[in-house]
Amino acid sequence: MSDAATPVEGMDAAVDAWWERALRGKPALDRIMYSASEAANHSRLWHALGAAQAAARRDPRPATELSVALLAEAVLVNGVVKTIFGRRRPAFAGHRPHTLRQPLTSSFPSGHASAAMVAAALLARRSPWAPAYYALAFVVALSRMHVRIHHASDVAAGIGIGAALGAVARRLLR
Repeated sequence: MSDAATPVEGMDAAVDAWWERALRGKPALDRIMYSASEAANHSRLWHALGAAQAAARRDPRPATELSVALLAEAVLVNGVVKTIFGRRRPAFAGHRPHTLRQPLTSSFPSGHASAAMVAAALLARRSPWAPAYYALAFVVALSRMHVRIHHASDVAAGIGIGAALGAVARRLLR
């Protein structure tokens, strides 16, 4: 970290250094985090869970609502917000233990994190599995930091934006 680092860059560097010491390089955790990150690409994980929930309830409406909400989230976050900020992704020249698609969009905020929170908010409606949906959303969000695709602040912002968008979607889709 240079002397010219902003407080956010300093926090990102400190979180990344701790994450490196405490969590990266553990084979089981690496597999979970890389798998979660990859499964959530293009919100595939969330669409699949929405389809499974719709099938179990014998009602396609929840899956349709989830897909529409995720589309709106992607347009807003990936199309508008990322364009405004244009932040570079974390620099990493080392070896990754598992393959991973490298995104072309800006780093801020994490679209995986925002989509995960929107999906959890909608999947959790009237579901006994609500805690599991939110737990999975947090794993997906944190996986982006673990695999060095996002800074900690990108993930935190994505969680915040996604939580807000999820609350709006729940209100609109009562």
